[in-house]
Amino acid sequence: MADVQQNVRHNAAAHRFEAGVEPNLAVMVYRMKDGAVELVHTEVPEQYQGQGLAGKMATAALEWARASGLKVIPSCPYVRNFIGKHPAFADLVA
Repeated sequence: MADVQQNVRHNAAAHRFEAGVEPNLAVMVYRMKDGAVELVHTEVPEQYQGQGLAGKMATAALEWARASGLKVIPSCPYVRNFIGKHPAFADLVA
């Protein structure tokens, strides 16, 4: 499953970052809110857990927000915790 970890993609039409294959996608859902990106939910199917996939999606989402000049609202508990452990992203928090 190592190739799945490397395959994080931004599905802008669905407002999410995703990895894996249907019907078992790992997803990090976001929405635009007040000129910022609100990261609302992270879900990793059981077969992908423990592979660092949520962290890779969080990194991709936060790097996308930075490159887009957007602040981040970390409503998702996983993302809040991730930012706490990776202070390089703290400046993005709205």
